[in-house]
Order: sequence, then C-alpha cells, then structure tokens
Amino acid sequence: MTPQEFYAQPAPLSDPKTHRAALAALPDTVPALCEVIHGLLIHRAWAPAYGWQLPEERMQDAQARAVHATLERIFALDPRPLDRAREPAARFAGTCRDFALMLCAMLRTRGVPARARCGFGRYFVAGQFEDHWVCEHWDAEASRWVLTDAQIDALQREATGIAFDPLDVPRDQFVVAGEAWRLCRSGAEDPMKFGIFDMHGLWFVRGNVQRDLAALNRVEVLPWDDFGMMGDIAPGEEPDAEQLALLDRAAALTTEPDAHFDALRALYAEEPSLRVGEKVKNWQTQADEAIPTS
Repeated sequence: MTPQEFYAQPAPLSDPKTHRAALAALPDTVPALCEVIHGLLIHRAWAPAYGWQLPEERMQDAQARAVHATLERIFALDPRPLDRAREPAARFAGTCRDFALMLCAMLRTRGVPARARCGFGRYFVAGQFEDHWVCEHWDAEASRWVLTDAQIDALQREATGIAFDPLDVPRDQFVVAGEAWRLCRSGAEDPMKFGIFDMHGLWFVRGNVQRDLAALNRVEVLPWDDFGMMGDIAPGEEPDAEQLALLDRAAALTTEPDAHFDALRALYAEEPSLRVGEKVKNWQTQADEAIPTS
C-alpha cells in the first residue's frame, strides 16, 4: 500500500460514519471546504475575537475525539446542513486539532489522501514555536503534499499578520514535531521556544513527536492525551538512552514519512512505548479514557 492509498482511507477517529453523506454533499475544493469549516467550528481560545464569551460548559466540546462525535455536536447545536454558516455560539468550540481533523475527514471522504500533522506554528507569537496542528493533503496535480491550516480565517489572518496563504503553509512556518525535535537536540533552536501557555521545553516537543507518529498512523489523539512513554517520564526528567534512541528514530521517520513509510508503520506497530494503547490518560479530565477502534 502506498502512502497516498493509506491516507485516502478513513480510520476510526476520522470516519464520519452516519454523517458521511453530509460531508460528501459539501464542495470538493480545499478552499471551499475550509470556508465551510470556518462556519462550523470556532477555536475556543479565539471565541472573544468573534464577540462570544465561551461558557465553561462549552469547553467540553473539545473532548470529542472522533469526527463523528464532533458532527453529532454540530448538528445538536444547529440541525441545518453543514454548508450553512453558524453564529459563533452555535459552532463547535474546539482546538486546532479539530480543524485539522475535520478537513482531513472531509478529504478522506472524497478519496483524497490527507493526514493530520502535529507540530509547531511560527506564525502566532514572534520568535516562538506554538503548539499546533494542521492538515497535510496530497495535491495530485502538483504531485506534492500541501500543509493547510483550516483554522485560519480572514479575522485570524489579520490579527496575527500572517503574510502567506494558510491554504499552503510554508514548511518553515509550520515545523512538524520530528523536525522540532531535531532542531532542539542539535542545539539549532532553544527548546524553551517550543510549547504553549506555560508549558515549554524538550519534554513538550517529545510529546508532540509521539502524537505526530500516531497521527501518521491515522490515530489522531487529543492534544492533551498521554500515552506510551509520556507517562514514564515526568516533565522535568530526561529520557534514558534507549528512550532517546526511539525518539530520535521516530523524529527522523516522521520528518520524511513517505520516504520511510513502511519503517514508520512498523515502528508504531512494534513499539509499545510509542503506540496509542486501548486507553490514554486525558490530562484535562484526569481520567483514563478508551480510544475508539471502530
């Protein structure tokens, strides 16, 4: 199986299930799909910029792991067809991961290869690499993978001063987690520039390497899900030599996933300390939660 064949197929977390027809009825182009997403989702940290103060109970929207559950919530808030833009308060209040996975699901529904990528954006805070997710999809005409930030609409683009097209994010503006790990390990970048809020450092980059490896195996966990060796190493502790070797390998494979596709799949399948198990630790709910497998 080629990477394009693998990433064209829905998986448990990206499968719209009973809402497949609703996604299939949407426009086919990436720009049009992103416009639809902007009318369905709102980033919970950006809600005030849209004139809406997010109630505490709506913070729980982002606990939906599967696209099917996200769509259920969207229709519960507003039962109209998905191409009807909602008012901010009637949108799903999620995070960057939800925008990336929704575009990924829409494209996979059309047979377009797409994968969520976990890494760091350089376009939110000057001089910093902010924890972020985007969608990477295959452009058959150009014969290349394109990074698309489905979260960035006109309001956010103006507010952040983004000069590039969010539909085709330059590779030096979104740094995949494996490349971030290499930059920090080599001393080319300060690990304390990587993270979000009050969480920064190599331990944070390490977690995103694992999340990106999982996403490249079509298991798109929540940004605060803890699994594998994440639970074995406290934020202030250093990985041992064996753990570092595994992380270095995962970082190298995920930086060039197509060139190392078989090895990337094998590492994830064979190494329990890097793989998402039947349950993960959700650090927001402080609970062990099951990962959907079908």
